[in-house]
Amino acid sequence: MFPIQLSNIRFTPDGRTVLTGVDLDIDAEGITVIIGPNGAGKTVLLRIMAGLQTPHDGAINWNGDDNPATGIAMVFQHPVLLRSSVFHNAGLGLKPFGLSRAEAKRRTLQTLERVGLAHRAEDSARLLSGGERQRLALARAWAMRPQLLLLDEPTAALDPSATDVVEGIVREIRTDGTRIVMTTHNLGQAMRISDDIVFLANGRVIERAPTSRFFARPQSNEAKLFIQGELPWRISFDN
Repeated sequence: MFPIQLSNIRFTPDGRTVLTGVDLDIDAEGITVIIGPNGAGKTVLLRIMAGLQTPHDGAINWNGDDNPATGIAMVFQHPVLLRSSVFHNAGLGLKPFGLSRAEAKRRTLQTLERVGLAHRAEDSARLLSGGERQRLALARAWAMRPQLLLLDEPTAALDPSATDVVEGIVREIRTDGTRIVMTTHNLGQAMRISDDIVFLANGRVIERAPTSRFFARPQSNEAKLFIQGELPWRISFDN
């Protein structure tokens, strides 16, 4: 499906501008983190890429296709889990793949092992902590072996220890060959985990750069002000 090309994406519900002319290219490797102030359109952009919302204008080209049939998974800030076992929840995404029962079980258990939840396989998913629920949501997506994984604020409600575990899982998924695009309000996390940064503000892409360059030398005043306002330490930029 790569490269993915978003062209002039606009989303204006009830006349309110959320996205206005977003252009963005996504290649086949790495972790791209989308940052920006509240209301910038970050989550909406991910939902459009996932096919969960339709833009009012613009187009997405998936390496020549208008609409990929498979290969995309999305994990939300507050994942929806069924009132069933951890194992059942982890394997839900495999049902459309037509796998044998044995293969589906093997893949599900393998993925639970990789996120550290194999020992909870028979427990109710409702008994998990917040961090464990997010790890289960990642396992459900990872078991599908998606080409593109979209993560919307995956650690927003987690403590530092749980955040560290989730970040490690995200890196492993990337190492497995899955392309990742995620949003976060945690700029420290963006520095740690991303290969490149997309800065979104006022419904458009203001700036995109490799992570180290973006945080050392942001090119726009909007990005400079955002970084200075969000980081918990003082920062200055070379002129």
